[in-house]
Amino acid sequence: MTELLPMLLSALILGLLGGGHCLGMCGGLMGALTMAIPVEQRGKRLRLLLAYNVGRILSYAVAGLLVGLAGWAVGHSPAAMLLRIAAGVLLICMGLYLAGWWSGLTRIEAIGRHLWRHLQPLTRRLLPVTSLPRALCLGAIWGWLPCGLVYSTLLWAASQGSALDSGLLMLAFGLGTLPVLLATGLAAERLLGLLRQRGVRMAGGLLVMLFGLWTLPGPHQQWLMGH
Repeated sequence: MTELLPMLLSALILGLLGGGHCLGMCGGLMGALTMAIPVEQRGKRLRLLLAYNVGRILSYAVAGLLVGLAGWAVGHSPAAMLLRIAAGVLLICMGLYLAGWWSGLTRIEAIGRHLWRHLQPLTRRLLPVTSLPRALCLGAIWGWLPCGLVYSTLLWAASQGSALDSGLLMLAFGLGTLPVLLATGLAAERLLGLLRQRGVRMAGGLLVMLFGLWTLPGPHQQWLMGH
């Protein structure tokens, strides 16, 4: 578990640094979900919003477990090497996106649109949001919204070769996205303003790109395995 802690912290940072993208992708949806809370339920708005996000983050963790099983299944085969290369390349692309240098990462969101077309109609059955279970279920569906940032992190998590580690990494990533999506009003503007500062974006992007380079197979990985 001690060896996993730096990875969990990294996943948390990935989620936080991707907050600007998350707000662009999900901010409108978050606003719509908030407006969908009936007037008589507004007193427990915070609990309902927390339930939305708990459902979303649990979906990320479930997806992490599933791709982690795939990563475990390929073991040390040539497919595992290809998976690690793809994860490293996508992390570098994510870093370029976070730094504001290249937005090609968003193109991979087309991968999940077919699945989302089947899931989206389910959300209408849960509106209006009148209870915590409804909010939780709605958030769980929301977690499968196509997102290049999530897909890149999933592939990185899968490259760890462990379903449990992959699930925990996606859980940490989801928790990292929570502050921006949960914050409202002035707090959200301040946090988003900080994340959008050029220096912060560049530093975060470079950090993620270094992660990508470290993920790629090479002599450094052999050194790590030897220690």
